[in-house]
Amino acid sequence: MTVKDIFNSLNERAPVVLKMDFDNVGHLAGREGAEVSTVLVALDITDEVIDEAAAMGAELIVSHHPLIFGSVKSATDADLTGRKLVALLSRGMSAICMHTNLDAAQGGVNDALASALGARVTGILNREEGISRTAELEGEVPFSQFLRSVSTALGAAGVRYAGPERPVRRIGLCGGAGAGDMLLAWERGCDTYVTADVKHHEFIAANELGLNLIDAGHFPTENVVVPVLAAWLRVDHPGLKVYESSRCRQPERFYVRDRP
Repeated sequence: MTVKDIFNSLNERAPVVLKMDFDNVGHLAGREGAEVSTVLVALDITDEVIDEAAAMGAELIVSHHPLIFGSVKSATDADLTGRKLVALLSRGMSAICMHTNLDAAQGGVNDALASALGARVTGILNREEGISRTAELEGEVPFSQFLRSVSTALGAAGVRYAGPERPVRRIGLCGGAGAGDMLLAWERGCDTYVTADVKHHEFIAANELGLNLIDAGHFPTENVVVPVLAAWLRVDHPGLKVYESSRCRQPERFYVRDRP
């Protein structure tokens, strides 16, 4: 099978037409007619992920985050994006990136996030964008218990939170930078909103609104889709060797000061 065959199957699962206007998704590097026997799936295409793919003989990397954002005026090893392109192309490798279309797709990032949190999706939170979700737990749980379960289920290196620490049952969620839909979650009667990349003033707003707000990190809230992508590829292309990256990790670390 070829890179084009694999892109076509992914496009059926997470149609590119679902992407947001700013986004850059699809087959972003390599020859569409190149034969593929081994694929590495990762959230990000980092230097380490490219080396990992090369070591296993993968001809293709499928990622969530795009390899290229904005205009690229050159492809040399003099900048971070250029050196990744050079590393891929010089090894005959290709890259397919499915970003906000995968956020919005049925079974994609946000449905996978809800599932990881033990919640049932009940609807679309931001209907204009089609990405964020509303979801419900089977029963009400104490906030402290839910906070621990979020951190554990997502393998988060650290979790930030604000709000009244109300019992949790009805939640809003958006993997990655989704704090802009926090107010919608509050308006829809959610007691808790789970997302990432929350800003200072948004934590203040959560306290003032009386909404539990959990920032579980960009990587943890989106990395839940990597097993989904891998499963899609295995189902759609029997015989294709598909691996999930072991070298793509949450990039930030946390230092917590001991309390006096």
